[in-house]
Amino acid sequence: MEGDCLSCMKYLMFVFNFFIFLGGACLLGLGIWVLVDPTGFREIVAANPLLITGAYILLAMGGLLFLLGFLGCCGAVRENKCLLLFFFLFILIIFLAELSAAILAFIFRENLTREFFTKELTKHYQGNNDTDVFSATWNSVMITFGCCGVNGPEDFKFASVFRLLTLDSEEVPEACCRREPQSRDGVLLSREECLLGRDLFLNKQGCYTVILNAFETYVYLAGALAIGVLAIELFAMIFAMCLFRGIQ
Repeated sequence: MEGDCLSCMKYLMFVFNFFIFLGGACLLGLGIWVLVDPTGFREIVAANPLLITGAYILLAMGGLLFLLGFLGCCGAVRENKCLLLFFFLFILIIFLAELSAAILAFIFRENLTREFFTKELTKHYQGNNDTDVFSATWNSVMITFGCCGVNGPEDFKFASVFRLLTLDSEEVPEACCRREPQSRDGVLLSREECLLGRDLFLNKQGCYTVILNAFETYVYLAGALAIGVLAIELFAMIFAMCLFRGIQ
């Protein structure tokens, strides 16, 4: 009876980790394709700091899941205590890292206030400077969401670096201008009128409110997903240790 339970546990763990292995392989392949694709997609990604960061995160997650699934599958099939122990330690490290990140996110949640982002924008924003990651990221956000500044176009009246670089000739950066369609490839309705601060040609709404409204429905989903992932990892650790102790 004990042997049957051990055999069942072994195959269940193999199936469980095989899907993790496949998921990791898919993410790894997708990440590599995005970065090396010769058809021009790489240039689009490279021009956007948000996308290039996402591609590297995709690679890291894919590689991690690939290795994790491999260790779990091999450890289960070969009933290898060493591989199972590595699998357990790997899962434990990931679990503790995610738990620490969640705790730090809760502690430092005050830094995600409207006032914090306003202060950072007015202090560091440099306009259409794609070599500056901070400015390029803000430009991407404003173009993507069709918004301007944190609270609205008035934020740039106090953006010291932006005002210095433009010599006060522009009221708002080009990223605040309305486009048709509202995307990076969209055509500006009127760049000149927009840079002079004409309401009809620029996006008036602040990004803080727009993004908050856009992601409000996903916050609870992300929280539920995080809890689910932590529960699966906890289950995997218990599963691995039971199999480890059952192997002679």
